[in-house]
Amino acid sequence: MLEAIGVSSIDELFETIPEEFRLTRDLAIPRQHSESEVLDRFRAFAGNVASGDAEELAKQPAAKMFASFLGAGAYRHYRPVIIDSLVQRGEFLTSYTPYQPEIAQGTLQAMFEFQTMICELTGMEIANASMYDGSTGAAEAVMMAVRVTGRNAAVVARTVHPEYREVLHTATQHQGIPATEVGYVAETGRVDLAALDAAITDDTACVLIQSPNFFGTIEDVASIAAIAHAKGALLIVAIAEAVSLGVAKAPVEADIVSLEAQSFGVPVGFGGPYCGVIACKEKFLRQMPGRLVGETKDRNGKRGFVLTLSTREQHIRREKATSNICTNQALMAMMVTIFLTVYGKQGLRELAEQNLAKAAYLRSVLKGAGAETKFEGTPSFHEFVVTTAESADALNAKLLGKEIIGGLALAKWYPELGESATLWCATELTTKAQMDAAADVLKR
Repeated sequence: MLEAIGVSSIDELFETIPEEFRLTRDLAIPRQHSESEVLDRFRAFAGNVASGDAEELAKQPAAKMFASFLGAGAYRHYRPVIIDSLVQRGEFLTSYTPYQPEIAQGTLQAMFEFQTMICELTGMEIANASMYDGSTGAAEAVMMAVRVTGRNAAVVARTVHPEYREVLHTATQHQGIPATEVGYVAETGRVDLAALDAAITDDTACVLIQSPNFFGTIEDVASIAAIAHAKGALLIVAIAEAVSLGVAKAPVEADIVSLEAQSFGVPVGFGGPYCGVIACKEKFLRQMPGRLVGETKDRNGKRGFVLTLSTREQHIRREKATSNICTNQALMAMMVTIFLTVYGKQGLRELAEQNLAKAAYLRSVLKGAGAETKFEGTPSFHEFVVTTAESADALNAKLLGKEIIGGLALAKWYPELGESATLWCATELTTKAQMDAAADVLKR
């Protein structure tokens, strides 16, 4: 660049500035702050613009954020700032559906990249772009299995997210698709394989499981797949925590995967929005709901993208439609695409390993404080079940008094675990100080 503009050095560019006014030392500013640390500092300053006192800043409401150990399908992960910078560009923010592919190439290419990365993560051959969320995605996957197999019943694990099961009931109750629930082994928190085998009949279209399941434990997907396939049923694996795919084996034995991709750069809001995905084997392509973006070439041989499949009644005859999904969550899928592009394969693995490490430390300090952790010997990701001497409500009230949001009380859905059972979660944003503070409350 210097050669192009005809100067020999950087210093030569500043010769017009008198030497006594030139800065010849490094800037007196802190070094090596990560993006998240810089943002935390700005949030603190935002609490009290007039004061630079650190203690005063920490007291300001804008600087405060309660420590939270909630998970259960909505996970708080760090979102790189580039995500909002890019998705708020007009061409992405305003595009609802790429009806005119010739002027929506950017959106279509992003969706194509999204599908590709989802396939790489899940081990499936095709993926749509996309569904409302993980719960409706799981319900759509069950209805898809019914169409594929010609059978009309489902077997659902009790370790699937309770709200996913509620949505499934809402979607299937008037379609003649009965769902039989199978329990879990009390010692492991995994699906009871003997009960599963007994529950599958000649009418069973599919088996729906979740891994990591609602308790945070990793299911034995291969064994469950063998049982289902031996009786002619499909296996659907729901994944509520997408970051787990950074270290967990992809559920390649499944026929259909229903993924909630919220963890990949979609912020936790008051009930949404989320980003569901269905991925499956290519032979089920025609029965997949949602949209599928494909790659092609134009008449000049240039790479291009088209909306290859859109199987809802707005596009095709109503009786041929597979779903009435009416949005592809394009903006959320764009966030996911940017997140995965920024992190990359190695970055996602490191992120997942951080989550594993944080959960291991949290488990250890809670045990040290007198809590009992359930399903101890079963592989898990960053969530686990805890029982304590006092009820979940009493403990969480004490924690809240210390500006800590404790684990999710489980008695509503799993009364057999007792009134004190709670589900705790730790992500990369959970600090050691927060975990130690929660443990201190348990000791009292």
